[in-house]
Amino acid sequence: MSEFANKSYWLIGASEGMGRALARKLSAEGASLILSARSADRLNELAEELPRASVLPFDVTKMDEVRAAVAKVGSVDRVVYNAGAYDPMRATDWQTDAALAICDVNFLGVMRVMGEIVPGMVQAGRGDITLIGSLAGYRGLPAAIGYGASKAAVISLAETMRHDLRGTGVVVRVVNPGFIKTRLTEKNEFRMPMLMSPEEAAQKVLNAMAKQRFRTDFPAPFSWVIRALDYLPDLLVYRGK
Repeated sequence: MSEFANKSYWLIGASEGMGRALARKLSAEGASLILSARSADRLNELAEELPRASVLPFDVTKMDEVRAAVAKVGSVDRVVYNAGAYDPMRATDWQTDAALAICDVNFLGVMRVMGEIVPGMVQAGRGDITLIGSLAGYRGLPAAIGYGASKAAVISLAETMRHDLRGTGVVVRVVNPGFIKTRLTEKNEFRMPMLMSPEEAAQKVLNAMAKQRFRTDFPAPFSWVIRALDYLPDLLVYRGK
């Protein structure tokens, strides 16, 4: 029997890209799904394809909507936070409102949702949380104002949760993809190494969710390069800049 069969998952950020592909894969494995994002239309289209899916649209940037959504879901054991926003932005072209909007979805949205569900999981003594970060969160990269910092914050939050929730029965993992071919990365004008399809990326996330390992980075060769930058002196990393 599949690891996911007869289990329920609340997938936040299910309307597009990797989240949409992950919903299909979880459903194919026999899971029941609560699908959330801002777009009710896109969620309803997806739910029509899946045999055990309900739709709960809400905006992660609005605390009242988050609380209302959590109240509707009730006791939830398994959550995937995949909601994300992205615009390529350099510090030389800083757009405050756009940068803050990215951070609001990618990081503060996680804070709102986790703040409402984690206490209940701790009280119940069980839970399974998957946070979708990014390899961009490991190192400051060009044209990533807002995005890189918000994903770094997600990784840091996951690490803190891993420490604090040890022994509570609540499993926390963070999954950090590289470049995925979506409507968001279509905004990039540079070459994206090892670009993956949403379906390929979703399979990697699904594999990670089947384990209790805390951290999964992919694609492997590209992730090794990103992590290796931490061991290089700044003189080399920022040479000529």
